[in-house]
Order: sequence, then C-alpha cells, then structure tokens
Amino acid sequence: MLFVPTGEAPHKRILDDPGAELRLAMTRLAATDDELFVVSTIEIDREGPSYTYETLELLSEQIDADLVFVMGADAAVGLESWREPERVVKLARLAIARRAGISEADVASVLRSLGADGRCEMLEMPEFGISSSAARERAKAGRPLRYVVPEPVARFIEEKRVYAG
Repeated sequence: MLFVPTGEAPHKRILDDPGAELRLAMTRLAATDDELFVVSTIEIDREGPSYTYETLELLSEQIDADLVFVMGADAAVGLESWREPERVVKLARLAIARRAGISEADVASVLRSLGADGRCEMLEMPEFGISSSAARERAKAGRPLRYVVPEPVARFIEEKRVYAG
C-alpha cells in the first residue's frame, strides 16, 4: 500500500493545513509499524498543484503493476469535477470505501458517466464516522485522538500542537 501525501491541493485550501512537511511526517508515522506500507513523496517533491491523474501517470511509469486508487465514496461522487477524471479511471482501478449519506447508486452513476464500468469496486469494510476535518477539529479543541488516528500520529499532533491554532 502506497501512501501519497498531497503536495499542494489544487481544489481547496485547508485553513489549518500544517504544510506538506508535517503531513509527510504524520504519514510516515502512520505507516511505520507495517512493512506493507510505503510512503511516497512524489507529490511533495514536485512544484505546483498535485493532480491525481499526473501522480498516477508518474506511478504507472515507475511501478510495474496494476494501480488501484483507494478513495471514499464522498470523493467518488465528486470525481467528475477533478482534472482529467477519465484519465484517472483509465490509469487505475478504483477501490471505494462507503461513506454515510452517499449511496452506491450515486457512486455508480458518476463512475458510469466516466466510463469506469468494470474498473471499480466498493470495499467491504465498516463505515467510519470520522473525517480528516473532524480529526483536525478534535485536535484543535484539545480532544483525544485515540482511535481516530494511529497512536504515534496522535502523540505527534499533541506534542507538536499541529492543529492547536
């Protein structure tokens, strides 16, 4: 499993974004205890906005394997608004995690419009009621992050006061 922290997000600015280097450090901490997890700096190392299709193009040149892009259903229903969404679904199969309030039919409709039939699969896993913005809000409020993020990441956020404002 390759984790790719975003370099510069093209679509939105997160007011409490700690910056690429701290996001990279937290990603590395989250991946530390499992040799199946690898962290890539492919997006952080390049300048300008990070577009998924560009990252997938670069990865497809570097990795001799079929790519599978994991995303939440909330991201999948908005995929049409991404830059080059058809290219994303051609470069990688999609593994989609269910999200509360997002129907499988809505996801299927978007993916069908992008020509992704047969290139996506809903993941069989429990729905998690936590989002990155909710985790940041918990941290900002000084609330515990146990079970929200991996323990080393929670300690890092608390010690460095990453989202304390």
